Amino acid sequence: MGTVTKALELLDLFTRARPVIGLSDLARLADLNKATCYRLATELTDYGLIEQVGSTKEYRLGPAVLRLAALREFHVPTRDAAMPVLQALADETGETAHLSLLIGRDLKAIALAYSSAHATRVMMEDTEILPFHATSSGQAVLAFQPDSIREIILGQALPRLTPHTITDPAEIRARLATVRTEGFAESTGGFEADVHSLAVPLFDALGRCSGGLAVAAPKGRVTDRSRAQIRAALARAGNEITTLWGGSLPPAIATLWRTAA
Repeated sequence: MGTVTKALELLDLFTRARPVIGLSDLARLADLNKATCYRLATELTDYGLIEQVGSTKEYRLGPAVLRLAALREFHVPTRDAAMPVLQALADETGETAHLSLLIGRDLKAIALAYSSAHATRVMMEDTEILPFHATSSGQAVLAFQPDSIREIILGQALPRLTPHTITDPAEIRARLATVRTEGFAESTGGFEADVHSLAVPLFDALGRCSGGLAVAAPKGRVTDRSRAQIRAALARAGNEITTLWGGSLPPAIATLWRTAA
């Protein structure tokens, strides 16, 4: 692993729940010795990607991140372009909708929208890393990756996050084949024991799967009727976001989604 990679991986340790991190915790979370972590953090600080705050000199994300995010959204509207569709999906289904992007070898949530239809709803962070094997978004995206990428991911240790998490690569491969056939992925209790989620893949201009769109609901609220409604809403929203991003659907997926919608 190169020095640049190690430094950039420190940025992934900051979340909404953990916006500020001290050096000792940063080293522990990154599995680095303190001296190495300090050197990398200093370099990131010099470029404004992180900054130190307070009397304890803890670290938080720096202002350079805002500049990079603004430049990206200006030239390649992604999150902002999708947000109206995401909120409409949440309102239509009455459940939590979330959007994820494939960044390197990780699937990262970048946006979410809540519905006001129910007092109880699935809560999450829009900065979560979604495990491929345990979430509907992960399965939707993994199903449409090249075989070589898929096998690398399935060859890694797949943690059992709940009693319902599927960790057997053979069983996951079978599920992914179903996703490719149906155009939808579904997971019940794989990531959180009481959550039922459905997802569709999103595609870029070259027809490559670049992210996922999902609806997550308390599993006791998902019926056959609501499940069909969610699938139809996901098909329409997935098509719209792919189009907004300048992407194109594989013909087989376009046909499946037209039928579902």
